[in-house]
Amino acid sequence: MTKQVLIKNANIVNEGKIFNGDVLIEGDRIVEIAESISSKSSDTKVIEADGLYLLPGMIDDQVHFREPGLTHKATIETESKAAVAGGITTFIEMPNTVPQATTIELLEEKFARAAETSWANYSFMFGGTNHNLDEILKVDETKVAGLKLFLGSSTGDMLVDDLQVLEKIFSNTKLLISAHCEDETTIKNNLAKYKAQYGDDIPVALHPIIRSEEACYISSSRAIELAKKTGARLHVFHLSTEKETHLFDKKKKLADKKITAEVCIHHLWFTDEDYTSKGTKIKWNPAVKTQKDKDGLWKALLEDRIDVIATDHAPHTLEEKNQVYTKAPSGGPLVQHALVALLEMYHREVISLEKIVEKFAHNPAILFDIKDRGYIREGYKADLVLVDLNAPWAVNKENILYHCGWSPFEGTTFKSRVRYTFINGVLAFENGKFPNRTHGERLTFNRG
Repeated sequence: MTKQVLIKNANIVNEGKIFNGDVLIEGDRIVEIAESISSKSSDTKVIEADGLYLLPGMIDDQVHFREPGLTHKATIETESKAAVAGGITTFIEMPNTVPQATTIELLEEKFARAAETSWANYSFMFGGTNHNLDEILKVDETKVAGLKLFLGSSTGDMLVDDLQVLEKIFSNTKLLISAHCEDETTIKNNLAKYKAQYGDDIPVALHPIIRSEEACYISSSRAIELAKKTGARLHVFHLSTEKETHLFDKKKKLADKKITAEVCIHHLWFTDEDYTSKGTKIKWNPAVKTQKDKDGLWKALLEDRIDVIATDHAPHTLEEKNQVYTKAPSGGPLVQHALVALLEMYHREVISLEKIVEKFAHNPAILFDIKDRGYIREGYKADLVLVDLNAPWAVNKENILYHCGWSPFEGTTFKSRVRYTFINGVLAFENGKFPNRTHGERLTFNRG
């Protein structure tokens, strides 16, 4: 007989409501949600939630887990485990690994590796280049999350800067196109100016001046114009400026939008004032910008002009991050701390619990047409998170799970913590421990 788990007396946050109730899991599915459920058999595992908040597992639509080729920074196993500890049960990983996932064969090798080692559920983006349109057209949209295009700096061959190629891609693919939007010419000109003044040791506070509002807006507006012209399905990753938010529509339901947007945790938390204390640890592309930009991003998120919250988790070693500006890579680790950071903003009355769940669980499922995940519903996969809103803890080296061993949140005290995480009905994380080695599943999609 299939093992059952009964979660009792939880504050369930789902589909815009919070209500007290019980949830019964059988196998990998939620089989019953009710005000009160009795234990069905003697071997049912009962978890007394006692007022903890039960959320659907978070779905992170943008991570870099560094495998293959960059495993000194991270692996699918280490980072998916950190994600599970942070309440993220599903991730979509990016193609800029070594080698880059720009052929079907290389993409499937990543899927095979995740099947062996990932704690959480997974899918991967296929990478577009100036030269692989034929390969893009072979991608099965029912098996892959989408297409990733770098319209700003990236590694190797992944900068797509040929406008004719871009239009062909936008016109011909049925895949959801996710784009990193920063104008390369603007950035290069800004960088040359400050290199002439400072050499390689440019003050990191100039990062948002080099990778400027203008660079972001030029690229985002151009991508949106192209999507409107071709009818492509466009998702703009990691907005970082207030100005860009006005390019997006707040009137339509998400399922009806052809052009959508994402914001990341770091752009909702940090500002350019934090470069003084954090230095290159908060060097991201696009750059963390001003308080005005941060306020504008929050406003757009709450008004539904921005649809999804993600992490852009992109770890590097401390040795790499501690180099001079031009050599220090952009990116940082976030999956373990993203949800608790959002819960901190709930405590500050910036965002509701219902809205966190909408933007970090429901909406990624809608946007990517993910089958049977992202909600607490009978018949859906049991990807669930129980959080304690009143259990303060401080981030330090001892409790960081990232392979790189550091966090931009070190020294921060969060009021909330993740108590339990379920992956496909299996208890993967419980009060700081990992009682069962879970193996996440490849996502399936309601497409085609």
